[in-house]
Amino acid sequence: MTANRRLPTADCRLSTILVTGGCGFIGTNLVRYLFSKGYKIRVLDNLSTGKKENLLTADYQLPTADLIVGDIRDRDVVEKAVEDIDAAIHLAAHTSVVESLDNPEEDWNINVTGTLNLLEACCLKGVKKFIFASSNAVLGEQPPPVDEMKIPKPLSPYGASKLACEALCSAYYHSFGLNTISLRFANCYGPYSEHKASVIARFMDWARQGKPLIIYGDGKQTRDFIHVDDVCQAIHLCLTAADSIAGKIFQIASGVETNIDELAKMIKEIIERNVPTIYEPKRKGEIERNYSDITKARRVLGFKPKVTLKQGLHDLWERYTVQD
Repeated sequence: MTANRRLPTADCRLSTILVTGGCGFIGTNLVRYLFSKGYKIRVLDNLSTGKKENLLTADYQLPTADLIVGDIRDRDVVEKAVEDIDAAIHLAAHTSVVESLDNPEEDWNINVTGTLNLLEACCLKGVKKFIFASSNAVLGEQPPPVDEMKIPKPLSPYGASKLACEALCSAYYHSFGLNTISLRFANCYGPYSEHKASVIARFMDWARQGKPLIIYGDGKQTRDFIHVDDVCQAIHLCLTAADSIAGKIFQIASGVETNIDELAKMIKEIIERNVPTIYEPKRKGEIERNYSDITKARRVLGFKPKVTLKQGLHDLWERYTVQD
């Protein structure tokens, strides 16, 4: 675009927040979290996976006018969404590694073009802060624990698209002064993740139905699982942090390595059902070992994960059983 960009003015209280993907898994939890902190929330979501009903509950109801149903690839919709907001939290994305292998172009268009549209609109409208939800998938196979100094080597089109978005965030900070922050989330789990293809969501669903737990690989592959409440905490810390963190990247994780066999065993113990485990061939594009060093997030943001994996799984299983 050739229009003049309005660079952000001095920092002040960020009271009106746009959450893209706000009807999805992390988005629903984040909207509730920020609402409890007194923020005014606007949501942009195309409802391809999220549900607007997630935001219409007894404890919180998003006003109809504050939900914009639209796609981040649509510039007109994006410009409307960023009108009169103080900060944008960009969660909307195509998040499946496997699907990115089947259709890399679609993955790129949603993730990269969508992010570019948002960054440009935020510059044009003078938005003060832009928080981008990235992923450890940008790093690829690295000797763990991974930190912000590792050289990214994505294994999948999804990881590559997220890395490109991080680069755009950096460029818009250095070129145009937009206060951007990129957060590399580990494997997130928690309420409203039932539709996800993540390992915890799948295991919980299969266990509830009494079906075998399918592990792709030998079960020794490891992940870093972080509860969505801790992700929301990290995002809020970025909202309230000084401008000195602008342009930075943070690993947001539990900092604990868990292999998938251990995860399956833990879930079986919590649900008190001895469902069988089946091993299938490892899938392309998936990382063997991954967990994060969160020293930088602890030191700079004051980030402290609070929910243990055992407690988080127990609470999630209780939610599943209530739904039944």
